[in-house]
Amino acid sequence: MSRNALQWDGSPGHYEVWYLTFTDPASGVGAWIRLTMVAPVAGDATCSLWLAAMDPAGEVLARKATRPIGELHAEADPFRVTIAGAHLDDRGTAGRFEDVAWDLHWTPGRPYDHVHPLLRRARVARTILTLPHGDVAVHGTVDLPNGRRLQVDGARGGQAHLFGAKHASSWAWVHAGDLVDRDGAPAADTFVDGVSVFAPRFGRDRGPSTPVVGRFLGEDFASTSPARVFANRSHFGLVGWDLEAIDGARRIVAHVAADRDLLAGVTYHDPDGDLAYCYNSEVATIHLSVFDRVRRPRPGWILRQALTGDGRAHFEYAQREPVPGLALLV
Repeated sequence: MSRNALQWDGSPGHYEVWYLTFTDPASGVGAWIRLTMVAPVAGDATCSLWLAAMDPAGEVLARKATRPIGELHAEADPFRVTIAGAHLDDRGTAGRFEDVAWDLHWTPGRPYDHVHPLLRRARVARTILTLPHGDVAVHGTVDLPNGRRLQVDGARGGQAHLFGAKHASSWAWVHAGDLVDRDGAPAADTFVDGVSVFAPRFGRDRGPSTPVVGRFLGEDFASTSPARVFANRSHFGLVGWDLEAIDGARRIVAHVAADRDLLAGVTYHDPDGDLAYCYNSEVATIHLSVFDRVRRPRPGWILRQALTGDGRAHFEYAQREPVPGLALLV
């Protein structure tokens, strides 16, 4: 079964999201497309279409259209979810609402899971995040207001699926697959995707819990074990994140920076009625170093790769109160 398969069983107290992120290499514009649903504890379930875009020249836009849950249809095999005529499956997504539209496709990529099976079985995580297509080349078109069309040709992106009962208290997230080495050469078959969360436990927020997945030097990377997610170093805020994650004999160190003026502020609704305020950039910058552990001539770590994604990283910061001075577009 596809990792994108709908998890909602019709009961209240559930939300679910499918999203695609990428930065168009020709224009530098970053795009964030979401199909979502929420079944509140009290009230009628709804489904929504979202599109946000950021132009490094300074324009930021976000759109959201909400519909009754009867306009959501999902098929399991092959997977396809449709909301108000827009759809997403394991090979692409297309839709139109208000003054935006998209028609995009990709060849299916490798799947990755942020939540370790032990944590999932124990139901510790209140949200499950998975990457059905961790690193893909996106092709097609995106239509923006005022007649602007992006012709997307091989933009590196990722497609994710998350679902659960409640968002964390605060978090940071990053995805980056459009990376170059120190000589400016593209780093093929390479990406990172991670999240760091503070979540309420026993009356107070605890964390951060920081699962990180990716692929480096032809090998998958999964720093997701119950011990590692709490040991990984993480410090994040509105416009940046410093993190370190280890998987076996490999360690990655990353610094993510976002331009405050290019953040799209949006509002998330939890099934219990609580709100979370998310600030997203699809044109952030990441500096990423990949190290391997060695035993000779002396034990330690050696640098294997130094990578940069200048304006090509996808970053999100969220908290439970709006950030003063930053507009919420949705």
